[in-house]
Amino acid sequence: MLPAGIVLAALNLRPAITSLGALLEEVRDGLGMSGSVAGLLTSVPSLCFAVFGVTAPRLARRWGLAGVVCAGMAAIGLGVLVRPFAGGTGGFLAASALALAGIAVANVLMPVIVKRWFPDRVGTMTGLYSMALALGTALAAAATVPVTGALGGSWRGGLAIWAVLAVAALLVWAPLALGRRDGGRPHRTNGTNGTEKADGSDGADSSDSSDRSDSSGGADRPGAGTAGPAGSRPAAGPGRGVRISASPTARALGCFFGLQATAAYVTMGWLPQIFRDAGVPASSAGVLLAVTMGLGIPLSYVLPRVAASMRHQSPLAVLLGVCGLSGYAGLYLAPAAAPWAWALLLGVSNCAFPLVLTLIGMRARTGPGVVRLSAFAQSTGYLISIPGPLLVGVLYQHSGGWGLPLGLMAALMVPQILLGVRAGR
Repeated sequence: MLPAGIVLAALNLRPAITSLGALLEEVRDGLGMSGSVAGLLTSVPSLCFAVFGVTAPRLARRWGLAGVVCAGMAAIGLGVLVRPFAGGTGGFLAASALALAGIAVANVLMPVIVKRWFPDRVGTMTGLYSMALALGTALAAAATVPVTGALGGSWRGGLAIWAVLAVAALLVWAPLALGRRDGGRPHRTNGTNGTEKADGSDGADSSDSSDRSDSSGGADRPGAGTAGPAGSRPAAGPGRGVRISASPTARALGCFFGLQATAAYVTMGWLPQIFRDAGVPASSAGVLLAVTMGLGIPLSYVLPRVAASMRHQSPLAVLLGVCGLSGYAGLYLAPAAAPWAWALLLGVSNCAFPLVLTLIGMRARTGPGVVRLSAFAQSTGYLISIPGPLLVGVLYQHSGGWGLPLGLMAALMVPQILLGVRAGR
């Protein structure tokens, strides 16, 4: 049942965002939003992921992994259902934040669940999870406009319908949580008998065990996990007495995560509008976004397995970055001339997300290490990504076109490549 739960949870981690991207123009008109406010709206995911994602390890220690993921699915369903009918921009933002809070904690805990219950299949299970995430992303992007038409043309119904996916996930995660599949509430141990608390951490007290493991140079520090096949040398990690935030590997992963998240949320929030402004019909623009997101379905399954078999993952980071630069160049020079090509290139580039998830699982050897590294990398990364979509909206409104926003995104792709090279070593 757990693999099914992972797939259903992953399906819920992006429709709240991509369904909004497909109908952003209608939502703006319906709520009277300016371009800058719409940019703020597309920055809300990053803000919520940074703020709420950092709480995931503590919540998991208190309520168990399955319990927190179950609560996250409930928050997603309620937020997605309520936000179109909350009334006004403030209510829409508040309900969106509720859904995104649920997504945030699941984002952080999914790699932990994979590492804890499938320690010798991290690449395969991360691929399955990433593939389901990409499927949910693409499904919402492609189907939102047609579903809205089938529901009478109301953007409210077109957004609210995606709460159905959260209900389906709840049906699986509720028994796992109630059945204490992950140990329910944490049982305390002395950390010496091999047992773990419910979040996969070891030791009796979270702060003590974190300090001890971070300062001891132990196996669960970031960078201590193998970077490739058996026998390859572990990636460089923090030395004795150094916390996770001082690890060059952890910092590189956090910054790499942040820049790829910036690109992803700009794509999900603004790509349909770029195509629509170039004269592409709304339904076709939604399909193009679906192609961009849907390309991640096969690649998200294959890429983690390829990355796990490599000694260094740096070439993959370079390849994905070059595809992103090519896609932005195409959108700048001739967006309507070859939209399918630009959509495909950006789809390949967006697969930096499953790559960084795989790196998180590979750069820590134990459950405690993955918990800390996942929380640090994702919280740091989402903080970094907050200004991007907002700045794109401001540049779009004040320049009256897409030249400056696309130039910004191309410029950000350069440090993303360099950080990916560092994190992939």
